[in-house]
Amino acid sequence: MVIALFCTCISQPLCAQTVEDRARAAAAAAATRSGSSDALRSNYLTPGLSGQMISTVDGSRSFAPSLACRKTRTLLEILAQPASTGDLANLHISQDTDFDGSFDRIQSLSQNISGICANGVVSCHPGSWNQCHYFEWGLDAGHALKLAEVEMPQLAGCYCINNSCGTNLAWANMPDILKDLGGGMVAALTTADPRIGVAEAQISGPTIAYVGAQSTACATSPDLNQTAYRAAPAALQGDAAAMTVGNRVFEALAASPAGSGKVEQARQCTVEREITLTSATFDDIVSISGSVQSVASCGADCRRYRVGGTGSCNNPPPTFALRFLANKPERIVSAKIVELHTADWLQARIDGQPVAYAAKRPWLTNALPSGDCGVGDLYHAAPDYDFTPALKSGAVTVDARIRATGANKTGYMILEVRVDLRCDLAERLVDLCSGYAADTACRLRDEDVDGVTTFRNGVGTGLRPLTSTRMFGSDSCAVQLTRDFFLRARTYVCVVDTGNPPQPDLSRGAYIIDHSTETVLADQTRSASGEVRQTSRAFALPDRGSVPACEAICKTRAPHVSTAAAPAGVVGAQQNDPSGWDIFYHACLPGSICPTAPGEQVVSTCGCLDDFPEAVVMMQSVRLAGADMVCTSATQ
Repeated sequence: MVIALFCTCISQPLCAQTVEDRARAAAAAAATRSGSSDALRSNYLTPGLSGQMISTVDGSRSFAPSLACRKTRTLLEILAQPASTGDLANLHISQDTDFDGSFDRIQSLSQNISGICANGVVSCHPGSWNQCHYFEWGLDAGHALKLAEVEMPQLAGCYCINNSCGTNLAWANMPDILKDLGGGMVAALTTADPRIGVAEAQISGPTIAYVGAQSTACATSPDLNQTAYRAAPAALQGDAAAMTVGNRVFEALAASPAGSGKVEQARQCTVEREITLTSATFDDIVSISGSVQSVASCGADCRRYRVGGTGSCNNPPPTFALRFLANKPERIVSAKIVELHTADWLQARIDGQPVAYAAKRPWLTNALPSGDCGVGDLYHAAPDYDFTPALKSGAVTVDARIRATGANKTGYMILEVRVDLRCDLAERLVDLCSGYAADTACRLRDEDVDGVTTFRNGVGTGLRPLTSTRMFGSDSCAVQLTRDFFLRARTYVCVVDTGNPPQPDLSRGAYIIDHSTETVLADQTRSASGEVRQTSRAFALPDRGSVPACEAICKTRAPHVSTAAAPAGVVGAQQNDPSGWDIFYHACLPGSICPTAPGEQVVSTCGCLDDFPEAVVMMQSVRLAGADMVCTSATQ
């Protein structure tokens, strides 16, 4: 048997490999399966979350992991179809909200998409950047994706894709557009439900599909204890201290040699002034349904509704009803019946109760008035009846009953509704440093207030920031605030008492370092009886071969037209020349080959490139530009 195994080994090249060769082969095999983010995702992350098989590095064994509570191969699928104007005219979204492997939420968005943002989209007049509206991704009660209109500063990383910024941008950049669209949707999903995990995105033409799973402790509710500190991070310190009381594991570690002694830990926190602005349009406050002849404006915060129609003397009086729904009752100022016009008889009612009339005689009951119908006399009234309390209660129906005849058998009433369109300001201080400030074991080491260093290494610098003014919101809802500070960034140093740990014996290491050379290795050991023994022996490091001075890289560039968007419009439209260059760095392939992508031009060939000075200049330019904008963005 030994002879057979020996002969088999001789016939295998592996037996002739050195330890270094075998190590390099193992490292190459591991790098193949996990050497890049794409390899990690395809070999481990995606199959792990979707319940597929995962194999070992050498492929000899495989298993099916169980990392998620529920998993689906089709969590989200997005189909985007550009129109001739360059806008996305059709955005089809399919979702698997219950993780059963099939789509249960399918919708096509009606918005015309002219720009893409990291967390939403921009909808403008097709083919232009005019009449734009801004929408942010969110979820409805059924966990279906939706768009909610917001102000542009609430969106991030916006850029233009329609023909106003270039030709064929959507089709030419479809993979990137799909990734940005999907990224915003996935962020909304995972923000609303932290249990959701997304493993992989697969692009096929104008379609992108996401593989997903639901995990995080397999809880039945998205309101997890694990995510509670996101809303109240200041509670983390106190809860951690409370958990250590009576905890046997913590007490054992604290009493161990590693846990004894005193050390200092640096802890960073902020005190930030949080400003929230809320505004509403007229339709956000009050919505209507039913019979309305016309709607007229009586001011930015006021509308007049005309309700009425043709009456009858021979039949029961027809009723023309208008229903009001108060979406934001606190913003309703007044609601009145201001005018009544009719031939013969008209009765105004609130939720079926008569409240006003225009006629020859009073008509304030639900019964029909007697006589005087058909003479065609015209009557007018200005009751100025206030039904604001009824509307603020949530909903109210106002109707007109008309009993008329003659040449003009019509009647109508005018309803006036006023609302509050003011921009509401909510301000609060979010103090994440209160726990450290109240802890006697912590002291303030560094503090930066709105870019001014007030503490450095525990010593006050004597500098104080000037009162500053900043603008918040946008044109429709803007507020200018002057405060003594907006952001304090602090670093506290806290003493952690861990007792008096024993000092390690470093004499052996000191002896080896002091007495060894490149060819002789000296050592000093101590026996159980305490006897010290000193030895020396020949020593030589194996030849490790030569390695390159650096990883060879090359620098390329590709033409780029600025399509980024800001509240003032598309950035490229504000520049003398919107064209520029995108710079790329690539790791070179064997043979000093620069792996350029289509459209890229080689700027620097393969070698040990050092563009650090250029990077420093760019970062300094951005820093100074930002400082200048902060300085001059408000009235001085």
